[in-house]
Amino acid sequence: MSNVGLIIEERAASIGSFMVGRLLPFAQKRAVGPFVFVDHMGPVTLKDYENFDVPPHPHIGLSTLTYLFEGSIMHRDSMGVAMEIKPGAVNWMTAGKGVTHSERTPEYLRHSEKSLHGLQIWVALPKDLEDCDPSFAHIEATDIPHWEADGINYKLIAGTLFGLQSPVPVHSPLFLIELKSTEAATVHIGDHLFGESALYILEGSISSEGETFGPKQILVAKDATLCSFEMAANTTVYIFGGDPFPEERYIHWNFVHSDKEKIEAAKKAWKEQTFPKVPGETEFVPLPVYRV
Repeated sequence: MSNVGLIIEERAASIGSFMVGRLLPFAQKRAVGPFVFVDHMGPVTLKDYENFDVPPHPHIGLSTLTYLFEGSIMHRDSMGVAMEIKPGAVNWMTAGKGVTHSERTPEYLRHSEKSLHGLQIWVALPKDLEDCDPSFAHIEATDIPHWEADGINYKLIAGTLFGLQSPVPVHSPLFLIELKSTEAATVHIGDHLFGESALYILEGSISSEGETFGPKQILVAKDATLCSFEMAANTTVYIFGGDPFPEERYIHWNFVHSDKEKIEAAKKAWKEQTFPKVPGETEFVPLPVYRV
């Protein structure tokens, strides 16, 4: 019997003037461990008159993780942080009780052709930290644990695995790991995984129990401890997951929380523009109106 419990295909979604590939949440799988949202941005080439611009928008009850393969994004938030993220580094912002941030093409790239490609991820917070004070951490690419074994290059982007710990200051037991192959290789890492797990294929292909899977798919495991597969040459995959929370997490727009009343309060605060402001920014993304 296959250990692949669910296959999630990338679906097109708009984040304003920019299209992304949405992977989570999914109707049949709202979360994998504490991971509640995964967007695949690009790859896209922007002309000298095109830029990536997501004006100030709010979050509560989650941490955002930005990880780029190509390009650059300037992050600014209501804590006063201004930080450019480049490929291989991690921006980790914990919203807690509420934060506002913008994401834009850096000024020095706004009038030249540029590329953008990466992952935007939301990780729900444990119940006792959902309303914590917001915080921000930037981890350089050189500080991410990386190693080579059996022909595969590994990066532990976040969490704990293989007895190693990423410097990304996560708030619950989880893992996000990158695997890259240059030649065909077999992977047996189930003994190291815990909780729930899923595998995202960025490029190349993998084979498992006689089936082959290609890019832009998430494979959700029935049992993380049985994770074993073959990677084709020049394949990149991301395995993520961890311990799920006992309480359900509700998502409305950019708000994640176990308490629906907190989400309603956040919606009201954003509509009335009483959320903290991003210094130097006057634009904002309006609260969307969803059809019932």
